[in-house]
Amino acid sequence: MKNSHFKRWFALAFAAFMLVCLPFSTVVHAQENTYDMEQLNAGLEDDGVLTVGMEANYAPFNWSQTSNSNGALEISNSSGEFANGYDLQMAVLLAEELGLELEIVKLDWDGLPPALESGMIDTIIAGMSPTPERERQMDFSDDYYDSDLVLVTAADSEFADATNLEDFTGARVTAQLNTFHYELIEQIPEVEQQTAMDSFPTMISSVMSDKSDAYVSEKPGAMAAVASNSDLTYVEFEEGQGFDTGQVNTSVAVGMDKGSPLLEPINEALSTISQSERDQLMEDMVELNERGESTGFWSDVAGIWEDYGSQFLVGVRNTLIIALISTVVGFIIGLLIAIYRSLPISKKRNPFAYAFYKLFDLVIMIYIEIFRGTPMMVQAMMIFYGSKLFFDIDMSSMFAALLIVSVNTGAYLAEVIRGGIIGVDEGQAEAAKAIGMNHFQSMTSVVLPQAIRNTLPALGNEFVINIKDTSVLNVIAVTELFFITRSAAGSTYMTFQTFFIASVLYLIMTFTTTRLLSLVEKYMSGSSSYKVHESSTMPLSTEKGADQ
Repeated sequence: MKNSHFKRWFALAFAAFMLVCLPFSTVVHAQENTYDMEQLNAGLEDDGVLTVGMEANYAPFNWSQTSNSNGALEISNSSGEFANGYDLQMAVLLAEELGLELEIVKLDWDGLPPALESGMIDTIIAGMSPTPERERQMDFSDDYYDSDLVLVTAADSEFADATNLEDFTGARVTAQLNTFHYELIEQIPEVEQQTAMDSFPTMISSVMSDKSDAYVSEKPGAMAAVASNSDLTYVEFEEGQGFDTGQVNTSVAVGMDKGSPLLEPINEALSTISQSERDQLMEDMVELNERGESTGFWSDVAGIWEDYGSQFLVGVRNTLIIALISTVVGFIIGLLIAIYRSLPISKKRNPFAYAFYKLFDLVIMIYIEIFRGTPMMVQAMMIFYGSKLFFDIDMSSMFAALLIVSVNTGAYLAEVIRGGIIGVDEGQAEAAKAIGMNHFQSMTSVVLPQAIRNTLPALGNEFVINIKDTSVLNVIAVTELFFITRSAAGSTYMTFQTFFIASVLYLIMTFTTTRLLSLVEKYMSGSSSYKVHESSTMPLSTEKGADQ
């Protein structure tokens, strides 16, 4: 009786539970099926994962930090670095609405379009405006933020109280490279239009050092810059007193590849985010960038190191790894090429071998000319993005960096080592043959040890150059020291203080390296680094001389 009573109550409780939970389970189910996953996956590189590219150094739209505080997400291609900002939070909302996982990829501004075109990222959410030029390259969603254009200037500047563009007559004005902002500068009367700059931290430094009077910015970016530095202010204009943008849309939108199936679902997802939510989100992101009054240069440096010190050390580690491995691999490439080009191939004795030798030598010459005749930054862009675009080879940034610097170094060292071989007296090789050595033996035992010892200063110099030249790899988002430096500068807007830290770290690396290489040179110049080869007949001749 008690058992049946219990069963009856259990059935009633279960029925009540189902009645309460059924509407909620239906809503969740409907939410998950609002968007066609097959359509979404058709526009994604990885099924179920929305891969978003951004700079992560343009506060308040996007910046990097060293923890996941305030809703930050870890950057997939930079371990230990987290992205945050308005763009990041919008990406989070879109991914949640679409039922997708979110992956953030940090790239240089100029690297975003080729990364999108090659399929390395699915979308660009980086405060990018849909200009006519960009719309020819990619599709854009509906706007997710509308912004006015302002001019950022020093707080004590003569232009700080300006109310219209005419008040900036004769001013020195700049804007970010590859943005429509730069073209608008011409609207200022008698303006001195300076060269476009690569980033907002660079422009801030230019204004702070009185190299520029002002730079063009979107209002949120200006607000973040002023919040981080009380020595700056910005001038906004009334209707008709500011820039005439014409047909250019000054708002920002999500960029996608041409014909992407993601366009419609992203627009639908954006429509679920109210304007009040967007405005409040931007206010929150600007507030996160408020840093108060500067307490002095060294205090700022200490504060930056406290926040980003671990990331700087990661940058130093990666810089040294890339420079060391690439120099060693480049040396091996150069050595093999130099040995090959010194082979005594006779056209008369073996015409076929000689023809093959000359053909491969031509390939080597083309390789050397290409990699010595083009900048490493161009090579990085071509190899990293081109391999994905044309051959669907998806390299990691670190692997691409090692490959690029190695083949570049090999091209230079091939000629350096060949010069070292030529610099060895021909009598050395002839003497080696006289005591019975073949070409391989004479090269490995006599010629190359002297050639390498003679070229050691050049090899050490190449290693030091590679430590510094890794900075160009920031275009493919390699987390070397310069890449980390730009991230910290873009997040704090303390450009000079941040680059001061970087310069000290570079100096420590190069100074230590040159001292170690000096010790190696000193060791190799001693008699312990070589041995004397004697003819097997020499003892016999000595005995004869003694008998006489």
